[in-house]
Amino acid sequence: MPHDQDVEDANSPESESTYECLKCGRLTESMTHPGTCDCGGEFQNRGKSLE
Repeated sequence: MPHDQDVEDANSPESESTYECLKCGRLTESMTHPGTCDCGGEFQNRGKSLE
């Protein structure tokens, strides 16, 4: 994205992040890590690399 089209506060620490359950694929948005999914799987921040 060109610099002149950046969305202000898009990567702010106060903005919600999207998390995905690595077991069932459920998505949730949260300000902090949501812990574990109802299925027992672990959530991964979709903005972070799996490597």
